[in-house]
Amino acid sequence: MESFLAAAVIAAMPLLFATLGELITEKSGSLNLGVEGMMLMGAVIGFIVAYGTGSPSAALLGAFAAGAGGALVFAVVTVTLRGNQVVTGLTLTIFGGGFARFVGDPLVGQSVPKSVQAFFAQAPMPGLSEIPALGPIFFRQDAFVYMGYILVILVSLYLYRTRPGLNMRAVGENTAAADASGVAVDFHKYAHIIFGGGLCGLGGAYLALVTVPIWQADVVTGRGWIAVALVIFASWNPTKAFFGSFLFGALSILGFRLQSMGFHISQYLVDMFPYAATIAIVIVSTHKNRREDLPPADLSVPYFREER
Repeated sequence: MESFLAAAVIAAMPLLFATLGELITEKSGSLNLGVEGMMLMGAVIGFIVAYGTGSPSAALLGAFAAGAGGALVFAVVTVTLRGNQVVTGLTLTIFGGGFARFVGDPLVGQSVPKSVQAFFAQAPMPGLSEIPALGPIFFRQDAFVYMGYILVILVSLYLYRTRPGLNMRAVGENTAAADASGVAVDFHKYAHIIFGGGLCGLGGAYLALVTVPIWQADVVTGRGWIAVALVIFASWNPTKAFFGSFLFGALSILGFRLQSMGFHISQYLVDMFPYAATIAIVIVSTHKNRREDLPPADLSVPYFREER
């Protein structure tokens, strides 16, 4: 069981980064459905940089920049030009898929350099890895996983314990009131959309550099859409996002574990597990009544200052 749960943590990391990225974006009042595309852009650029330089830090920066670049386009269209957020996000997803195939085609079948694989090898944390039950599951992982833990804490502190986080949430809840109070609405939207896109790019990079360190164009396989649903499941809360990602990570590998135990299950049924759970979560989430479980009040609502 410990090995299964430890593998679930690894499977959860791409979802966690993408979910936190979309959560930050939505908290600022923007609905970006281009998560899948930004993950693909981060995956292919991260892989290309890793393959060309052998540097894990450069690969991560490249992946973050790729995701942030896609989000920047989204921000220009939706914040400055007041374009439709849903259509723009879907377009970004389509673009990201085409971009990954076009740019990554020459590298299909190539492997991540050994130096990068070594950087992301398991590195038990002294002391914590010896904690009974929890240690082998959560603290005998790679550096990227530990980055995920730290990110959950930092995002939580930022949202609920800092003035910029308060201003950002104010923009998402009541854009006109925030603007009237002197909050730089466009700045906060741009900054958080771009940073959220960068995190989505890192989620894609984890898939390309760690989970499947051999390039294939369909490496993301719908995880971006699961991340969008996870934001709803987590009620826009970073801590809940971590546990939701862990749950979906476990679901994504459950079929393989059952098959290894001798259960004869169709691979198509196995692949369906996380997506069926996504549909169930979206249905259940429509019945949330508590205010803290609801989305930001001005989510996806275009803001025209002249109409304030």
